[in-house]
Amino acid sequence: MKIAVGNGNNAVEHPSFIRKGEEEMKMYSKDHQWVELEGNIARMGITEYAAGQLGDIVYVELPTVGDQVAIGEVVAKVESVKSTSDIYTPVSGKVLTIKEELCDTPELLNINPEGEAWIAELMLENVAQLDELMTIEEYLACCSN
Repeated sequence: MKIAVGNGNNAVEHPSFIRKGEEEMKMYSKDHQWVELEGNIARMGITEYAAGQLGDIVYVELPTVGDQVAIGEVVAKVESVKSTSDIYTPVSGKVLTIKEELCDTPELLNINPEGEAWIAELMLENVAQLDELMTIEEYLACCSN
């Protein structure tokens, strides 16, 4: 089944997001972020690969709820024992929710970066941006190069 993106009469089905049982597939950016849709809400975070490259994460700076972010903009910052890294948003939208828990326990990004340690939920603005993202197979191939 294809996932409908948008709301009401503006909803469109996007073939990249196919429901697998109760879970929706993630799509990935070349900057090592993932996005997962539920309706027109895009939950995003960093990949396991990114978390592994960063090492032990000690601080996370999250966006502000209500911020408008454009694809490719810095949406968060992550500080690890190795470095500080900008986190770029893989899609444009309005920040609806942030994972506040990461402020007190940033190490969650090392434990479960593609699950409970998501960074933000955005109201998806432009469904066409999903075409720029990769499937898991494409992303893994990209990481191995």
